[in-house]
Amino acid sequence: MTYELNKEIRTLKMQIAKLQLESKLRRNLASELDKQKQIAKNAEELANEKSKEIEEIASQLSKYLSPQLYDSIFSGEKKVSIESEKKFLTVFFSDIISFTEISDKMDSAPLTEMLNLYLTKMSEIALSFGGTIDKYIGDSIMIFFGDPESKGKEKDAINCVKMAIDMQSTMKTLSKIFMKNFNLPYPLNMRIGINSGECTVGNFGSEKRLDYTVIGGAVNLASRLESNSPAGKILISDVTEKLIRGKINCQKYDQIKAKGINKPINTFIPYF
Repeated sequence: MTYELNKEIRTLKMQIAKLQLESKLRRNLASELDKQKQIAKNAEELANEKSKEIEEIASQLSKYLSPQLYDSIFSGEKKVSIESEKKFLTVFFSDIISFTEISDKMDSAPLTEMLNLYLTKMSEIALSFGGTIDKYIGDSIMIFFGDPESKGKEKDAINCVKMAIDMQSTMKTLSKIFMKNFNLPYPLNMRIGINSGECTVGNFGSEKRLDYTVIGGAVNLASRLESNSPAGKILISDVTEKLIRGKINCQKYDQIKAKGINKPINTFIPYF
């Protein structure tokens, strides 16, 4: 009887020990799961925080890049490396006549306000027509159509000229605002030059600092057209005029000579 009792007691003790061990394992497992959940939660919070930081940095970078270029880089379509390619583009240059003379007489704050308003309005128009904003140089703006996105030679040229017409119309309104708000002595007028042709487009510079831009004779001619444009008008080359013919009416203007081109260039002024 005693033997049987002792055997049952030993069995009960083993079962109790087993239950205690299982209970301890459950507690340890629960504790470990809680730790892993906390680690996962911390990791998620850190990831969200880093994601917000990246979004903020990306948002800041987007202000320094044309939207088309920004989208193509962040989507992985375009590599940030020193490379270029030949493309047919329509190139636009503009500046405000006598702006340097006016800016020398204005204080910094009102000058900055006026210039930023002007560039903001012009940029909004450029982007609405699909233009790639290359750069601002003071009051001068350089824009091109055909890269990184193109709707075809003719459509790119038409969009560029339509953009320029919209800009000149907007400038008339802005000029009145500038005279009223900044006490300008006379209305401001803008000159615009547009040319179409083969250009080299891509990233130029060094491994530390790159500039996405276009170069070539077609670009130089667009700049030359801008400097020869009458006040408040748009001067385009014969190449661009052929591309928009039948869509935008133009009047023949004059011939100009450009560096690197032997024969004079026929120019035209679109009606608007």
